Amino acid sequence: MFTGIVQTQATVAQLHDRDNFRQLTVEVSPEHLHNVALGASIAINGCCLTVVAFTETTVNFDIIDETLRLTNLGGLAVGDKVNFERSLKVGDEMGGHYVSGHIHCTGAIVKRERSTDNLALWIEFPEQFKPYVLAKGFISVNGASLTVGQVESNRFSLHLIPETLRLTNLEHADTVNLEFDQQTMTIVETVERVLNQRAAAAD
Repeated sequence: MFTGIVQTQATVAQLHDRDNFRQLTVEVSPEHLHNVALGASIAINGCCLTVVAFTETTVNFDIIDETLRLTNLGGLAVGDKVNFERSLKVGDEMGGHYVSGHIHCTGAIVKRERSTDNLALWIEFPEQFKPYVLAKGFISVNGASLTVGQVESNRFSLHLIPETLRLTNLEHADTVNLEFDQQTMTIVETVERVLNQRAAAAD
């Protein structure tokens, strides 16, 4: 479980690819790996990955076919920056919203609108997820807990403050991992199921 508060950006140091499988090594400042352990969960671009090896400044992950299919991790290259968040611990402050690290799909950044102190992004996503994207609702974008701005069909906007731009890789991203708010999904699907049951009973 994660908060969606990205702690830093890590750098892709090594990639080793096999058939439908990728080994990823990222480099990060030592303070972000304090007390890390084998088997620990770390969110990379919002995707929950398991630590399989580490040093003082690097951490290794194995990425399997389903993760490569659903996320932007298969498109990473050495030198790329990725958003990095250690898993939530008991007693940690909840600054964002509960994020599972299970990515639903990717979205494409189709428009950027810059002003003096902030950046607005427009992101296009697959049509089937439209019921879960609501204005002022929560969404995780490359692991960052953000508030949806406007929604137009299968596009939504985000308004990013300088601190978010400093801590994350969203300013220069093209394809982003999306995790929709689980509570919103549960409510929408429950309401739809009840309405369908009532409609079936009335026939």
